[in-house]
Amino acid sequence: MNKRAALVLAAFTAASSLALVGCGGGSGGGTSGSSSPASSSGASSSAASSSAAGGGDAYGSGGSSSSGSSSAQAGGEVELKTTTVGGQKIIVDEKGMTVYYYTRDNKGATVSACTGGCITLWPPVISSESPKLDGVTATVGSIKTPDGKNQVTLNGMPIYYYQKDTGPGQVNGQAVAGVWYVVGADGTMITSALK
Repeated sequence: MNKRAALVLAAFTAASSLALVGCGGGSGGGTSGSSSPASSSGASSSAASSSAAGGGDAYGSGGSSSSGSSSAQAGGEVELKTTTVGGQKIIVDEKGMTVYYYTRDNKGATVSACTGGCITLWPPVISSESPKLDGVTATVGSIKTPDGKNQVTLNGMPIYYYQKDTGPGQVNGQAVAGVWYVVGADGTMITSALK
């Protein structure tokens, strides 16, 4: 029985690790928007989160998991505003939490390229209505998440939070795996280092 349980656990861990690999890394650049969203519910999400917390993967895990921003899960109306970090004017939500682009998303695509374990570390910015804007000049839109919620888009690109940003103005997700970048007030992707 113990040997069987160990084999099942090993197989489950391997499958979770494979699911996590598909969310980042590589040389950056876009991929086609043909990938279908994976389910992120139940045990597989927990395993993906646990696996991600254990080692450095391509989309920013490597330490212990943190609670991150709760705005992503709230689903109410989001306000997007600007703040200055490292000399750059970037977009944050009403709580000051930084938003990011994922370079593997395609502008104008109707689904996010961040699926499965990826959305555990990079939760989508969800808003029940069009976000209120303060200083943001980007064009706002939305796409549907796999569970039918409205993920906010800026200039046709979905935006995300990073779970390791635990306070206002943090930019811990900047340049993670060379595919995650903060968003400028006009919706441009800021790829320079932020200090």
